[in-house]
Amino acid sequence: MMRLDNRLTDGPAMRPLACDRCAARVLVRKSSWQQTSVQWDGRATAACAERGPSGGAFEGCGALRDTIREAALRGALPLVDGTGDVAPPS
Repeated sequence: MMRLDNRLTDGPAMRPLACDRCAARVLVRKSSWQQTSVQWDGRATAACAERGPSGGAFEGCGALRDTIREAALRGALPLVDGTGDVAPPS
């Protein structure tokens, strides 16, 4: 029997975060410095300056990635892994 990772249910919930560039508001959870979950809704998709109106394949928004990283560095977005690390690993 496969056991689900409790970090998803026991850790911090996804938090709203607005992109510093275009103010697209998404839900984010930072599980570790290497893993981030982002939920987009229709309003955020339309507001994203990098995503554009095409709605096609999208690898991610650099401005949002920077916003998430800065929020994690400031402690505004906690890391689920509980390491307490303030800075990303080098």
